[in-house]
Amino acid sequence: MDEYVGLPRDHPESYHSFMYKHFFSHVDIPPQNINILDGNAPDLAAECSSFEARIARYGGIELFLGGVGPDGHIAFNEPGSSLSSRTRVKTLAYDTILANSRFFGNDLDLVPRRSLTVGIQTIMDAREVVIVATGAHKALAVEKGLEGGINHMWTLSALQLHPYALIVCDRDATLELKVKTVRYFESIEQSGTDARTQGPPLVYRPRTYVPAPVGVGKLQPSHIPPQKAPKDLRINTELNASVEDEELTPDSMSSRMVDSAIGGLDSTLKGDMFFDHMGSRVASH
Repeated sequence: MDEYVGLPRDHPESYHSFMYKHFFSHVDIPPQNINILDGNAPDLAAECSSFEARIARYGGIELFLGGVGPDGHIAFNEPGSSLSSRTRVKTLAYDTILANSRFFGNDLDLVPRRSLTVGIQTIMDAREVVIVATGAHKALAVEKGLEGGINHMWTLSALQLHPYALIVCDRDATLELKVKTVRYFESIEQSGTDARTQGPPLVYRPRTYVPAPVGVGKLQPSHIPPQKAPKDLRINTELNASVEDEELTPDSMSSRMVDSAIGGLDSTLKGDMFFDHMGSRVASH
């Protein structure tokens, strides 16, 4: 996806060397199918244009796999990069030079200042994108990229618009998330564990089988002709009807009001407001 400008191809820190050491030497791939930007090309602009043409000729990028910097950059698309950018020459930010100096003996002077890199739009055109972020030093970038607005200062945020983007994080990289998604689900999991391990033990109580009395057969359903439903729904306010089953029976609001509680209010309000029973508003039939 990128390469330093001016760094020899066989340099141990060039991306040519890195890819051959960690990937290409372990898989069966023809050399002509390897496409890496040439940071030593005589015409860097032409090299970038040729790289974009090769991507289009091969039908586009199927899977883009990369990382993210502490400042939210993906590939070498530093803060301030255009979200519509393509493969081009890019000057590295100081934070990137400082972060990559660990590969050059912590000597800032040995880190190249320019690179060739795919653009944000080049990445967005890939059918799938996977970005890996690990460590607490990537937490701010993850928060800005996932929960912040889409902007060119945190280029990771552009992936919010990608239909098949995946950000792979460890716990430390999620510490700045405002939603605290990881901790939220971990707390739910822990609560469930505590309920199972610290709660009262579950006891199985088998039901005792009681046989039916001798001579009592199964009840046969009676054949009752269906009745037409009434056109008007009427409320039965006769609360003194006997209840022969154990089903819940709704009562009226008036049965819950104590006369002594509102009996003296009518005279106190002097005609402004009168309390009546709810039952007086419902027609009895």
